[in-house]
Amino acid sequence: MEPQKDTQYYHSYRPGDKPRQTELPTAHEAVSLGGGQASFPALGATLPAYGVPLAGAQPQVQAAPHTRRSVKKWLKRILISILIIVLLAGVYVGAKFLINASKTFGGNLFGLVQNDKLEGEDQGRVNILLAGNSADDAGHAGGDLTDSIMLISLNTKDKTAFVVSIPRDLWVDIPGHGYSKINAAYVYGKSDKFSQSGYAVGGMGLLEKVVEQNFDVTINYYALVNYTALRQAVDAVGGVDVTIKSSDPRGLYDPSADYSTRKPYGPLVKLTNGVHTLNGQQALNLARARGDAYGSYGYAQSDFTRTANQRLLLAALKDKATSAGVATNPVRLGSLLDSIGNNVQTDFKTTEVRRLVTLSQQIPSSSITSVSLNSANGKNLLASYRTYNGQSALVPAAGVDDYSDITAYLDKLLTPPTASTSN
Repeated sequence: MEPQKDTQYYHSYRPGDKPRQTELPTAHEAVSLGGGQASFPALGATLPAYGVPLAGAQPQVQAAPHTRRSVKKWLKRILISILIIVLLAGVYVGAKFLINASKTFGGNLFGLVQNDKLEGEDQGRVNILLAGNSADDAGHAGGDLTDSIMLISLNTKDKTAFVVSIPRDLWVDIPGHGYSKINAAYVYGKSDKFSQSGYAVGGMGLLEKVVEQNFDVTINYYALVNYTALRQAVDAVGGVDVTIKSSDPRGLYDPSADYSTRKPYGPLVKLTNGVHTLNGQQALNLARARGDAYGSYGYAQSDFTRTANQRLLLAALKDKATSAGVATNPVRLGSLLDSIGNNVQTDFKTTEVRRLVTLSQQIPSSSITSVSLNSANGKNLLASYRTYNGQSALVPAAGVDDYSDITAYLDKLLTPPTASTSN
């Protein structure tokens, strides 16, 4: 006999119907709502069955599938955007490089993928004649005069270099024009349209010939820069750091008017001893100042102090331009390329650019020697000279046209002693 089911009944009817009995669910049976809807828990069920958490219980929260898909979608979009920005930056720098390379270097743009050796590299020495003028300054009389002349010599074997300044007032014999200051050689060559085998065409070619004949050194390449090149290059890299070490405890001061910015009053330079971060205009002013105005101080050697500051700025610019902050910044790199492309003339070819950059990166600033002919190992190789027409000039200390001491000094720099070996 089956056990009796605990069944309860209730009567439900509508008017006109016969009474009927409906069986109620037991305490452990769920009530179905019908139509595919969810069921209520059985009568007498515990609270969790109704979805009510007990005290102290940790609710289990799971992200909806569509939320996870949305996050992945946004991450993908961000990564794609970053990739596009990097590609555009690369295209921007590449375009800048190509445009400015076509302006500055000889040869076609396809040469940029090549890595040709530089002239003189097989002999272990690449010599570059660097000259600067103010041809871009319309208000500066004598703008074509190369008031800054340097010989940059790169030792390709031991990865060292030296930079020697050639005084602009050096009294030399310029072929076809007789004696004059060396800064006029470029002007004569440009006017004459100088053209001779083995030399560049124009003003820089004649300047190369004068330097080679007097200093007994082979010039492999030249570069001519103007005021704007230095100013824009320094601004492009975000300024340069220089350390002023003047013999005057007050530092450097030149009250001359800054004609390049058309300011009627100075000072052109006012810097204390110590470290300074200079912008483009400040760097240009330091490169120009000779301290020859009344009230100047810190320029005990006048033009030699100026050329020393120029070498200081050149090294500082090299350090900043090759730093990670510039090399990885497309905006700064693009601006630096613009400063070169618009303001530099050179006979480097596009096929040699990569090799030049690589070699420059391999020579740290600590391995670059700054040289002045008025203090060559403590000896002044130059002497003051009064020209036939009353100009103040400089000549070799050994006498006019006697460059023997100077060439002997340069020979030691060009051919450093090799380490001796013993058995």
